[in-house]
Amino acid sequence: MRFARPDRRNPFRSDSLRRHPFRRTSADSTTTGQHRRPKAPSRRRRLLVTSATATCAALLAMLALREASGPDEPAADAGCRPTALLEPPCGAWFGAFVPHDKANLAEKVRAYEKNVGRRLDIVYTYHDMSAVEGTRLEGQLLTEQEQRVGEDRMLLLSWESKWWGGTKKQQPTWKQIADGDLDASVIDVQAQRVKEYGERTGKKVFLSFDLEMDTRTPDAGTPAEYVRAYRHIHDRFRELGVDNVVWTWIITGYLDHADLFKQMYPGDEYVDWIGYNQYNYYRCHKTEWLSFAQTQNATHDWIRTHLSDDKPLMLSEFGSAFDADRPDRQADWYAQVPRVLKGLEGVKAALQWNYRDPGPHCNLAVANDRAWASLRKVAADPYLNQPLK
Repeated sequence: MRFARPDRRNPFRSDSLRRHPFRRTSADSTTTGQHRRPKAPSRRRRLLVTSATATCAALLAMLALREASGPDEPAADAGCRPTALLEPPCGAWFGAFVPHDKANLAEKVRAYEKNVGRRLDIVYTYHDMSAVEGTRLEGQLLTEQEQRVGEDRMLLLSWESKWWGGTKKQQPTWKQIADGDLDASVIDVQAQRVKEYGERTGKKVFLSFDLEMDTRTPDAGTPAEYVRAYRHIHDRFRELGVDNVVWTWIITGYLDHADLFKQMYPGDEYVDWIGYNQYNYYRCHKTEWLSFAQTQNATHDWIRTHLSDDKPLMLSEFGSAFDADRPDRQADWYAQVPRVLKGLEGVKAALQWNYRDPGPHCNLAVANDRAWASLRKVAADPYLNQPLK
């Protein structure tokens, strides 16, 4: 059965009707004015109470700091430090796509991290290929908010050959990109921004051009035109001296698109990481409930057999729908992740998709407290806690 991945919504679009996934209530909070003031304790008792209070305060401060920073980093083992292509040799990165508006990415990332109990290794954002004009940030790689988030996290920038909200005439095609028509207005401008970011911070970024390109043909062009466009962007960055990009090629992973994957693969010399996006969609695409292993294993094995047996792989999006008839089912689904992930040879990053896709029953965000608790255990697994430096 064919599962065509729906087109993305503009990820900067605010949805005021969507329930905030990070909001918590404090039903157990009390007001001190409702309690009778106790009698003053004796001096000895005051000393004991003061000492105990100070000890508790110190412990609470330590726990709060640990919760904010996540699990302790592994011991400083030189063999576990990231490679030049940001590959963690001893485990895998944990990241996420967090829904946000263009002005509140840092705030939304911190809220997600509070729920998941740790700092993210990779934060995933989207951009179109519109010209940067005025306050429009959709086409601007490495916005001020992204740079703030990138201070102590890695960034995966998904760059799409679209102009969100633009006219049909403004939509870029792969042929136009390959022919250099967007070099002066878009490609060179963004290449310079990425280069300057690297020179200023010493940081690299993961960059994906037209993720899930297997769903975009023939509208955006032919498979051959996609390969030409991808290679042109890659070569243009190199000509401009941009050396802080880790080139990440991301497909849907649906194996009925296998022929397209082969046709649209730019070549080993143009790809550093291979990513794929597989979900337990359930009622969103009217399928049966699939375990985490069922969503990942077949695509992983196909890539290893037919595309690359040694490139680092990325679960660039993974997640599960919610089953309203069995509310604990999503939590149980996430609980499988660490065990299965460790058996996926070469998978070096896993990014949870905490948002919805268009359509009924397509909310793929973490649905309830038990699911969050399950995901917290996933994120705390030592395999997913590798040193960033």
